[in-house]
Amino acid sequence: MEPFDPAELPELLKLYYRRLFPYAQYYRWLNYGGVVKNYFQHREFSFTLKDDIYIRYQSFNNQSDLEKEMQKMNPYKIDIGAVYSHRPNQHNTVKLGAFQAQEKELVFDIDMTDYDDVRRCCSSADICSKCWTLMTMAIRIIDRALKEDFGFKHRLWVYSGRRGVHCWVCDESVRKLSSAVRSGIVEYLSLVKGGQDVKKKVHLSENVHPFVRKSISIIKKYFEGYALVGQDILENKESWDKILALVPETMHNDLQQNFQKHHSSLQRWEYLKKAASQCPSNIKNEKCGPWLEWEIMLQYCFPRLDINVSKGINHLLKSPFSVHPKTGRISVPIDLQKVDQFDPFAVPTISSICHELDAIFTSEAEKEENQAESDIKHRTRDYKKTSLAPYVKVFEQFLENLDKSRKGELLKKSDLQKDF
Repeated sequence: MEPFDPAELPELLKLYYRRLFPYAQYYRWLNYGGVVKNYFQHREFSFTLKDDIYIRYQSFNNQSDLEKEMQKMNPYKIDIGAVYSHRPNQHNTVKLGAFQAQEKELVFDIDMTDYDDVRRCCSSADICSKCWTLMTMAIRIIDRALKEDFGFKHRLWVYSGRRGVHCWVCDESVRKLSSAVRSGIVEYLSLVKGGQDVKKKVHLSENVHPFVRKSISIIKKYFEGYALVGQDILENKESWDKILALVPETMHNDLQQNFQKHHSSLQRWEYLKKAASQCPSNIKNEKCGPWLEWEIMLQYCFPRLDINVSKGINHLLKSPFSVHPKTGRISVPIDLQKVDQFDPFAVPTISSICHELDAIFTSEAEKEENQAESDIKHRTRDYKKTSLAPYVKVFEQFLENLDKSRKGELLKKSDLQKDF
C-alpha cells in the first residue's frame, strides 16, 4: 500500500472531496428514502479541521449543500450524530431544553486498545494481522446476535481506518430506540467486565445462556490458530501465570509443574482442559470442567464494546468514508460475506487512490477532453476507477437492501389500508 505522508493531507483531501467521495450513496443512506420530512436536514454532522479545530452542529439542506461545505472545509475527520428536533445549525436559536436528540442508528464501537491486557503482539494504537483476528471474531459474534437474537436486518460494518471497527444498525424501528433500550442491548452483548485491576473478567453461571454458547462456538473456530499459535498465550511462565490467575488456586501447583513438562501452548492448553475436567467442583464458587475453559476463551477473545458509544442517542461516531488522519486509510464498509478475508492493511489510503486518479488523467489529451465535462459527471465515475470502488459497491448493496425493505413496508401499509 502506498506510503502515507500526513504533510500531504490537505492537498489530498481537496482532491478526495472534489472527485472521489461517494456523495450520492452517502446522501441516499442518511436521507432514508426521504420518508420522514426533514430527516436529513435535522441530522448533526461534526467536522474536525486541521490543527484539531472541532465544529459541531453542522447540518445541511440536501446533497449539494453537503458537498459544497465538505469541499470548502476539507475536514480531516467527519462524525455523524443524531437526528434532532430542530436543524442542528440553528440550535442556538431554539428555546433552551427544546433542542433534543430524537433518533439515531444503534451504533457499536470496538477498539483494539481495549484488548491490550490479552494481546501479546501489539499494544495501544498498533495492530497486526495476528491480533486483527480479534476484530474478525467480534464482527462474527456481534453480527450473529444482532441478526438472530434481535432480528435486526440492516447492519453496516465499517473499518475505523486504524485499529477498530464500527457497526451501524439502521432498521427504522432501531433508530427510534430510547437510550434505556440501547443500554439493555449493549448489556446483553457484554461479558467481559472490570477494569485493569480486575484479573478475572468473565464469570459464567452454571446455566450458560444460548448467546454465550453460540459465541463460544464461534471463538472455537479461531482459538487454536489465534490464541495458541499466533498469540502463544501459554508460551512461558510469564504468559501462563496470567491464565493461572483465572483458574481455582487448588489447580495452580499441578498446572505449574505440568506446564513445564510440555513444550508448546497447544500441549499446555490440552493439559489445562484435562485438569479442569478432573478437578472437584465442590469448592465454593469455583467452576471447573468446560466452564473454566470457556471463561478463559471468552476473556481472551470475546468482543469488548465501548458501552457509552452505544447508549447515548446524541453520541457522535466517525463517518464511513472518512479519512484517518494518522494512517491515511479510508473508513471503508466491510463485506460481511468476506469478513475472514478483510485485511486492514490492504484498505486504500487517501494517497493511493489520489495517485491512482492522477495516473488515469496523465495523458494530456484525456485531460483536455475531461476538462470540458462537468465536475458532476467526473465524480460519479471517478471513484470507480480506483481501489475504492469495491468498497463503495459493498455500501451500495447495503443501501439496496434498505430500499427494498422500505418499499416492502410501504406496500404492507397500503395493503393494510385497503383492507379497511
